[in-house]
Amino acid sequence: MAEDLDKVISSLHPLERKILPLVDKNSNVSRIVKDSGLSETEVNRAVQWLRSKRLVDVNESFKEVVELDSNGQRYLKELMPERRFYECLKATGKAKLSEIKKSARLSDDEFNICIGILKRLNAVEVKKDREITIALTEHWKKLEHAGFESESFLKKEFPVDVSQLSIPEKNSLGGLKSRKNIVKVSLLKDTAVSITALGRDILRRGIKTDIVDRLTPEILKSGAWKGRDFRRYDLLAPVPRITGGRKQHYRRFLENVREKFISLGFTEMTGPIVETEFWNMDALYMPQFHSARDIHDAYYVKEPKYSDSLPSEFVMKVKYAHELGISGSTGWRYDFDVKRTHRHVLRSQDTSISPRTLSLPSLNIPGKYFQMVRCFRYDVIDSTHLADFNQIGGFVVEEGINLRHLIGLLKMFAREFADTDKIKVVPAYFPFTEPSAALYAKHPEMGWIELGGSGIFRPEMTNPLGVKVPVIAWGIGVERVAMFKLGLKDIRQLFSHDLEFLRTIKVV
Repeated sequence: MAEDLDKVISSLHPLERKILPLVDKNSNVSRIVKDSGLSETEVNRAVQWLRSKRLVDVNESFKEVVELDSNGQRYLKELMPERRFYECLKATGKAKLSEIKKSARLSDDEFNICIGILKRLNAVEVKKDREITIALTEHWKKLEHAGFESESFLKKEFPVDVSQLSIPEKNSLGGLKSRKNIVKVSLLKDTAVSITALGRDILRRGIKTDIVDRLTPEILKSGAWKGRDFRRYDLLAPVPRITGGRKQHYRRFLENVREKFISLGFTEMTGPIVETEFWNMDALYMPQFHSARDIHDAYYVKEPKYSDSLPSEFVMKVKYAHELGISGSTGWRYDFDVKRTHRHVLRSQDTSISPRTLSLPSLNIPGKYFQMVRCFRYDVIDSTHLADFNQIGGFVVEEGINLRHLIGLLKMFAREFADTDKIKVVPAYFPFTEPSAALYAKHPEMGWIELGGSGIFRPEMTNPLGVKVPVIAWGIGVERVAMFKLGLKDIRQLFSHDLEFLRTIKVV
């Protein structure tokens, strides 16, 4: 035990050695600051160090205190406005309002408040003859004897603890608070420090003062270090956590995903956020009466409402495929609205970029393409849904490619990006793929979650764009994949502004 006490004593900082004896005499931090001659910051720092060594206890409480504001300090020197008003009126007993205001040097606000206070005390009466005058009543002598409550309150020694005020004083405070910049009420933290039993044992054993705290070149050169006691440093003591700058966790994840696709030989595709119904839906062989086009699913742009830059050649071919079919298909059998296909929407799916790329003369066959873009849909926001979100999608175009290649690709994506082997691929439906499949992965806490959809693009979609070979395609909700990778249970945490969360979340 004695050895442990010696270790503690030898590890005390100079501030701790100076403060601990004072804590034994006084628990008030302000008093300790005064007695020690140290700054409040130095005393608070020493108290925290002593507390971490369990040598002192710290009790913090909050209390409401009243302090004089700018006008209150001025009125303490120049008299309250109502006193100046009253003294000017007392000299004559009766005067014009304009004369009183000028003589007492009152602002409009002060003047109105003074009249209200004096009338409430029944000390004056306002008369309206040719001019408005004010006169003292017979009750003015009572006021002369009692004085104004506001004056008594301003003579207190501030700051004042609200809990220590009497009921009349609290009433006075209420009146002063309603007036401009006379008093201000704030919460004050009151810190009390008390020495512990261990702290008393340290004091009884004696605190060494002749201790070397710093090893300087001068001490080494002069040899003054010989035979001296050095302060002991605790290598296990807690230190401030340093949170250096780093990339936002979700942004870093997206960068990793992009790097992996590129390393696998995929070419990145891009497209506009403000899209047309043609590329977003029609070119994907999605009929214009499809439920996904309802105003409650896609965001429609108010102005400009229509595009004037669609390629008419492709528009006509897509129109023909919708109305009459192609490659043995009978089509959707409806009148395709060419004006509607020019309508502007916010991109609702990443697949809108695929037909744009498939229609380009520069398309490579065979070729591998991907996109990672922001999409927008009207949706109920919860732990797995957002109204604006990122999607990763793409396609592989090659002669002879089939469903087996697609399933293998989906499983590779789940393992590579979501770090999970618990995967299942199940049948699904999408207007632009046949067959279609959905990819599911099992989250350790949330169960099975759909990561995305996939399939083989239908000829009714690819042929009007000039592509005559099979195309396997997929679209993955990358936010849900990020939840797997980052160990999150709520998709909204990907965009969190909570600094503590951002400092502690792992970055992959």
